[in-house]
Amino acid sequence: MLENLRERLQAHVPRRITSQLPRAAVLLPIVARPQPTLLFTRRADHLKQHSGQVAFPGGKREPGDPDLLATALREAEEEIALPAAQVDLLGRLGDLISLHGIVVTPYVGVIPPDLPLRPDPGELDAIFEVPLQVFLDDCRSHTDVITVDDHPLYVPSYHAEGHVIWGLSAMMLVELLAEGFGCDISLARAPQGSRLRYRPLRRTPPS
Repeated sequence: MLENLRERLQAHVPRRITSQLPRAAVLLPIVARPQPTLLFTRRADHLKQHSGQVAFPGGKREPGDPDLLATALREAEEEIALPAAQVDLLGRLGDLISLHGIVVTPYVGVIPPDLPLRPDPGELDAIFEVPLQVFLDDCRSHTDVITVDDHPLYVPSYHAEGHVIWGLSAMMLVELLAEGFGCDISLARAPQGSRLRYRPLRRTPPS
């Protein structure tokens, strides 16, 4: 499964956004268990932005980062103590613009199981894994409808391991599933049988 994923992502031409907006990068860590899982974090409740939300490890690019991949790997080490040497990079996904006006570049990598990971208490209060099969089977609880530039986006929302996975992280998952695994899933159309929930888009200036 993971070797096929590598081949598909290396052949994928992801969307690139050229902009003067601030840049950030995240890592989608796939844990190489017999039944692979995806690793997520939960942002600490005391944070001013994204408090309590589920996200992939990552953050803003810093002046010392040579590129955005370095940003993703540095942030993963700082947030969850994941050494960069333990990440087997598979490829990258398309750029997205967050609600805070930041261009986010996602990278996909495989990591060994049972590493001694630990959340940075200044930023996170949990690290957890969800079986990849949950997303391959599209076990969404509902679909959020978000209108961007007059176009509706149908973003899945998942309830897994006691957490809610939605928003930007779920949008990254859709591309991973479609391009990496060939799943019949798209942000551009409503899935059959899913309950729709309409969410207003409120962009805030970058901080």
